[in-house]
Amino acid sequence: MKVAVMGAGAVGCFYGGMLARAGHEVTLIGRQSHVSAIVRTGLRLESRAFDEFIDVRACTDASGVAGADTILLCVKSPDTQAAVEAMKPYLSASAVIVTLQNGVDNAERVRALVECEVLAAVVYVGSEMGGPGHVRHHGRGELIIEPGSSGERLARALNDAEISTSVSANVRGALWEKLVLNCAYNAISALVQLPFGELCQRGGIAVNQAMRDIVAECLAVAGADGVNISRDVDATVARIMATIPAGQYSSTAHDVATHRPSEIDHLNGHIVGRGAALGIATPVNHLLMMMVRVLDKQRADQHSLKAALADGLLI
Repeated sequence: MKVAVMGAGAVGCFYGGMLARAGHEVTLIGRQSHVSAIVRTGLRLESRAFDEFIDVRACTDASGVAGADTILLCVKSPDTQAAVEAMKPYLSASAVIVTLQNGVDNAERVRALVECEVLAAVVYVGSEMGGPGHVRHHGRGELIIEPGSSGERLARALNDAEISTSVSANVRGALWEKLVLNCAYNAISALVQLPFGELCQRGGIAVNQAMRDIVAECLAVAGADGVNISRDVDATVARIMATIPAGQYSSTAHDVATHRPSEIDHLNGHIVGRGAALGIATPVNHLLMMMVRVLDKQRADQHSLKAALADGLLI
């Protein structure tokens, strides 16, 4: 396959690196610092099984998708529309876009903008950027993709590249299950800046109860929205506790720590929005959304203040 990864951060670099390692032609589209490092030495993909430099193409411009038959869309959910608009002039009519993103509605948003095939995917992977051009894989890596004219072909290629991939007719349910996991953990982790194991150790039973409250609201909204997922709160919380690696920080925690805009509006914020539309109260998710939004705004204000001081605009 000829693959382009739009948004080559920790997720995009892992999947792009694995595909390139399996012999596919891959172009990573990302930040200048990562691109410069990859152009110099290749992508460093570090995992428990190997630590290798992989030969891939890299660029900072959306024109890198030109000629690709498969595009992995890995940008943050708030950046989806801008990324797709940037890619549109270079998209092949026969290309397939696979959305490897948090949130549950990105594929629908992309379909409204392009005519080529779009497949939603659910991503379960623990990875982080260890530095420019260096991705660390901590565990997992499974993908669930929805059926389509390209679904089975893509699943075969991904499995051949040692990326465990299945095709499911209930991707919407799987996306919501991942959303519930993210809602239960991401905002709390971001607010206290602790990895999962330490969060549970310090918070004890209070963390477990908070997750129950968050999950109960999520499942109530999902049920009212006709989503086919488990209605067992205890089982869902137990699955979350067993799924998240003890030392892992959430992506929202990383965004807050690095002063980047978070995806909170597409996580707990999505529950709040759908709950309001469906007449379901979501006070716990609303509180978490509000608190992370305050942090986002605080970071943005601090960035603006530093810029103003640097430019001599304040005295």
